[in-house]
Amino acid sequence: MRLGRDSYRVIRPEHPVVHASLYEGRYGPRLAVDKAATVDLAFAWWPAARSPRSLVYLPVRSGAPTCGEDYGGEGRKLDLVLLHHSLRFPVSRWKQVRARLAPSAAHTVTLPPNAFPVFSREEHRTDNHREFKDHLRWAVAADTLFLVGSRLAYEREADRVRGLAEDGPAQVVGHPETYCCTEITLGQWKMSAAHQRNPSAELHVDRCHEHWPAPQR
Repeated sequence: MRLGRDSYRVIRPEHPVVHASLYEGRYGPRLAVDKAATVDLAFAWWPAARSPRSLVYLPVRSGAPTCGEDYGGEGRKLDLVLLHHSLRFPVSRWKQVRARLAPSAAHTVTLPPNAFPVFSREEHRTDNHREFKDHLRWAVAADTLFLVGSRLAYEREADRVRGLAEDGPAQVVGHPETYCCTEITLGQWKMSAAHQRNPSAELHVDRCHEHWPAPQR
């Protein structure tokens, strides 16, 4: 779609993301999901890292209103947009972009084997180095949570997303009452004055017990 002199490519799921709810929590944004929504999140994460000219949009504000209630989901509901930092998209323009979205053509995305790299514990420790810059930044505008970063920033958090989608179902089968979740690191923990506008936070992604029930034994 075009907005003035600029054009934007918006990628979104063809089907509604029914059982997912993103809301502002007391300790940071929180996303409650069922099993299908974990796959939607994983499929969104991959093009966000590899398609620097795209906005990846998960419209979850209209999801089931009771998603996340078991974890105290009572804050403002949000949509989710993932984008590459090189796009330099002003989040203040999102409301205009969203209003101009028209029906679009459907395309099939097939993730390759081992789509997300795995980083060692030692590699993850570099996140705390002052000179490390590949953090996921975040912002909230127009009832939407934006995650913004480089390919490396997305890939360093991707194993958490993959683990929830691939390993979560087995955990629920083996331990029906398990607290199945993951935390995606946002911002920079050791901030300089230049990073005060983007303080550290975590996006908590939780299993919604109402819509992701344990199978009957």
